[in-house]
Amino acid sequence: MAIQDIRVLGALALAFSVGVLLQILGCVLWHNWWPMLTAFMYVLVPMPHLFFAAGASSSSAIYGSNLASGWVDAGKFLTGFSAVGSVAIPAILFHAQKITAGALGMELAAVAILGGTVFAFDYLSSHDGSYYY
Repeated sequence: MAIQDIRVLGALALAFSVGVLLQILGCVLWHNWWPMLTAFMYVLVPMPHLFFAAGASSSSAIYGSNLASGWVDAGKFLTGFSAVGSVAIPAILFHAQKITAGALGMELAAVAILGGTVFAFDYLSSHDGSYYY
């Protein structure tokens, strides 16, 4: 793992905590727990990538790039499909008038912050950590 600066890890942990707090506040403030379905999607989003792309680098060298690339592409597609559900579930609940506009805003803010945290972690962990000293 290339992230070696404790300040970067602290900022990522704080951003993740704020995202989870917004997720919970979106339910608590409006006395409606329907938006918590979005939290279920946070568990499902990485699963296709873990199942289909876990051994992509080793299997592509052995079996050739066409077969491995197909499974990796399927994992990316299913990951993107389930990530869209993180935004679509609150939007559908709002359209069906199960949640209010405030809860929708909190849920979408939580999705944006948590998604940004994951992208930042992925970006920072793939680069050299000596830049942050």
